[in-house]
Amino acid sequence: MRKEQLEYFFQTYYSLVFRVAFMEVRSHCDAEDIRQEVFVRLLNYNPKFKSIEHEKAWMVRVTINLCRDFLKSKWNQSTVGLDSIPMEEFGHFKSPYTEHNDTILDLIELPERYRQPLYLFYYEDYSIKEIAGVLEIPENTVKTNLKRGREELKKMLSKER
Repeated sequence: MRKEQLEYFFQTYYSLVFRVAFMEVRSHCDAEDIRQEVFVRLLNYNPKFKSIEHEKAWMVRVTINLCRDFLKSKWNQSTVGLDSIPMEEFGHFKSPYTEHNDTILDLIELPERYRQPLYLFYYEDYSIKEIAGVLEIPENTVKTNLKRGREELKKMLSKER
């Protein structure tokens, strides 16, 4: 891979990979490690992409797979993590339209099957078709998980008030 290509991937996907990893592992340090591993895999495999959408989907898919592997790992299961995420960690997820974005705190608490589609749809602006491709599930499953995830999120938000 040429230096220019690598710089392009870093500039384009560096923060996206971190945000997706952080949503999954809920740890800044672990998300950093996963982000590093994603770029190492990019260098090692040097995949040929058909389009920008294919690039982005590959980066997100590899990130999610590495997060799943990490969460299943013996090391992760035998360590004690923090029960809560420090508020300063959420600076990466600030919405440009609001001063406070507490919804992300509730989104992190949702089960993975709802959290991933909601995050990709609302925070990364993926279409339902793109989400289905990245998560390797049918479009109707994405629609169902989005609907159920919104309902769960609505329940969580109404309890807080």
